[in-house]
Amino acid sequence: MSKRNRKVAAIVTVAAAAVFAGPAHAQEEIRLGSIATLEGPFASGGQDGHRGITLALEEVNYEINGKKIVWTAESSNAQADVALARARKLIEQDQVDIIVGPLSGAEGIALRDYSRTLTGKTIVNGSSAASDTTLRDPSPNFFRFSTEGAQWMAGLGNYVFQEMGVEHVAVIANDYAFPYAQVFGFMVDYCRAGGKVTKLWSPLGTTDYSSVITRIPRDAGALLVIKGGTDALAFLTQYAQTGGELPIIGGSIMADQTLMSARGPHQRLMEGMISAGPIADIHDDPMWQEWVERYRERFPDGLQSPSIHGFNYYTNTKAILLALQEVGGDLSDNQQKFQQALANLEFKNPMGATVKLDENRQAISDIFFTRIVKTDDGLRTESFGRADGVDQRLGLSPEEFEKLGSPSRDNPSCPPVS
Repeated sequence: MSKRNRKVAAIVTVAAAAVFAGPAHAQEEIRLGSIATLEGPFASGGQDGHRGITLALEEVNYEINGKKIVWTAESSNAQADVALARARKLIEQDQVDIIVGPLSGAEGIALRDYSRTLTGKTIVNGSSAASDTTLRDPSPNFFRFSTEGAQWMAGLGNYVFQEMGVEHVAVIANDYAFPYAQVFGFMVDYCRAGGKVTKLWSPLGTTDYSSVITRIPRDAGALLVIKGGTDALAFLTQYAQTGGELPIIGGSIMADQTLMSARGPHQRLMEGMISAGPIADIHDDPMWQEWVERYRERFPDGLQSPSIHGFNYYTNTKAILLALQEVGGDLSDNQQKFQQALANLEFKNPMGATVKLDENRQAISDIFFTRIVKTDDGLRTESFGRADGVDQRLGLSPEEFEKLGSPSRDNPSCPPVS
């Protein structure tokens, strides 16, 4: 072969290798995609979710076993069809290996269903918290290392009835999957204790709550408000402006820095608010204190304390990295070793709570009771109790739990189905 022909052959060989390399990127790099709500009513939560991902990736310097982690971020708006379109783009165009996300409940169910159509790909939840995402008809390659909406409310119903003496609660909630889970988690205990519940639903993105406020029963002893972002701010502001005085029991995304740091008449109602969930601003565990300090140093323009979304996205991304470290970044064989490592993980999240998965690849972990207190830095949540190792059945036997049925706008009722 002539010198010229040898040179041409070498060029063709290199070009062919580049064209036919296909999934070889998995041997050289790990492609991570993310979906968070950077548009719509939960935009501030999505931004904090990105901060959580960033903290986790910076801990490993964007590298596992010599393989660079390439992160591609996509935005959604809390709508399932938009989240699904972003996920397809990440898989089909960006050829990511793993997706972390989404943030909202209906989005999570959509991505759970989409994950069933994929081979050799993994979706790990961001912060979405609808119960049915993992509780019923779970997908073998959808994992959630954050607890979900019903788990977050475990034990709070008993506290409200027994300790606060509230016998009738008016529920003010958005009409979609995540609030159904939160109401379910609260009512299972509250109804069995003897409580009465009136439910007042409104669509996500509602701005005028005058008709909801006029329908609050006169004998209600407290409001259980399960809203987040701009929806929560709009309702509380309007309720305060009408002179509303009922104690507020908050859904888990109500006790959040994005709401407590906003100025306005709603702050009068928030001080003293009882809630429950996976985090608290003021918590005496050294792991939490160190992590919050690191968050503040890294994001001086972020929140005073990480939000539930920043915490959840960090926890789920951390799980991805721990599993990748265990298998040396090996995503071969349709990610079987990686997914097995995910399923067997047990670690502590920043609150110092142990996280492990059940048979549906859903987190079992601790839930914290919180109270909003006024400090020199403004309103903060402070932990005052906890429920250890809460699973999706809320401590009930499989038979008892199955009788309750799936969370919905009408289920459960008081007393719950038995």
